[in-house]
Amino acid sequence: MNNFEYQNPVRIVFGKGQIAKIKDYIPSNAKVLITCGGGSIKQNGVYEQVITALSGFDYKEFWGIEPNPRYETLMKAVEVVRNENITFILAVGGGSVVDGTKFIANAALAPKGQEWNILKGKYIPLTAVPLATVLTLPATGSEMNAGAVISRNETVEKLAFHSPFSYPKFSVLDPETTFSLSARQRANGVVDAFVHVTEQYLTFPQNAPIQDRFAEGILLTLIENGKKYCTENEYDTAANIMWASTLALNGLISVGLVTDWATHVIGHELTVLQGLDHGQTLAVVLPSLLKVQKEQKAEKLLRFAKNVWHICEGTDSEKINLAITKTEEFFRELGIKTKLTEYEIPQTISHEISERLKVRGWKLLGDRKDITPEKVEEILNFCF
Repeated sequence: MNNFEYQNPVRIVFGKGQIAKIKDYIPSNAKVLITCGGGSIKQNGVYEQVITALSGFDYKEFWGIEPNPRYETLMKAVEVVRNENITFILAVGGGSVVDGTKFIANAALAPKGQEWNILKGKYIPLTAVPLATVLTLPATGSEMNAGAVISRNETVEKLAFHSPFSYPKFSVLDPETTFSLSARQRANGVVDAFVHVTEQYLTFPQNAPIQDRFAEGILLTLIENGKKYCTENEYDTAANIMWASTLALNGLISVGLVTDWATHVIGHELTVLQGLDHGQTLAVVLPSLLKVQKEQKAEKLLRFAKNVWHICEGTDSEKINLAITKTEEFFRELGIKTKLTEYEIPQTISHEISERLKVRGWKLLGDRKDITPEKVEEILNFCF
């Protein structure tokens, strides 16, 4: 385990009826911008709870942040923040709304003309508008971390950025807000959380038993609750999924570790080029990546087989193959397809993505930095 520093300043306000508490944690003199998605929060009662809690506050609303939030849309919100002298932003929605709000908060106080450079890594924010979240779709873990992923139509890119000013001041997690989600949204969220964990866990042995066991506990919780969560509105199940999704990417299980993230990089390309849901791309890519990288990841895959899938019989190779199969079967049990042919995507996409990564300078991916663009093409070919 490597040296590390860890600090997470996010206050988590968890449970039924907790949306009412947002008034306790927003400065009373704040001018608030509420950022939202397409309107589902008006149908499930969340919007009404938020507005009731903000009674007496000076606030405005910005609607229309998309899944895979777009730079073009977010820049409109940036102008609202600047023109209206907004001093606090409240994201109400899923991970896309939260991610988009993080960009808005950082870009609004950046010099004009530098907004895109935040995502390109050419401008480092020096401050941001304070933000908080009311989470309605557990998946990304964005409610308790400093990262965000933003898409731009003009350049056909999906880029991640991190800023210490992106940590929410607080995040409200009420499991009942998930009850209006579709089965597809729920399944995508479970897959996203699952793959967040594997990106940090399925690497190579790093003498970090606490992180490994914590990661295994999250994976087991997602497996034990995932299918029921996708088909039923049961509070404890939703609560377990919501908390597992948050813990999957709040930084705790990766402290001191080398991590992977190749599955996400490849998945982002599939989203921007083919429009697949983020969770769908991860369910397609992860099993294939593990097949191609199983020799490099053999020791951790054997641990994964034993401690997560309870596979104790057979040769090492048989155990690893069965663990990968069970992972893919779990995604399919949630209702997520795992082959690009099932989405009617042509096999030429493999070479196209490989070439795009070369052009953009993504030459070596993965925990060992051994996944070349050519190997990305091999991985994608396994997805058909």
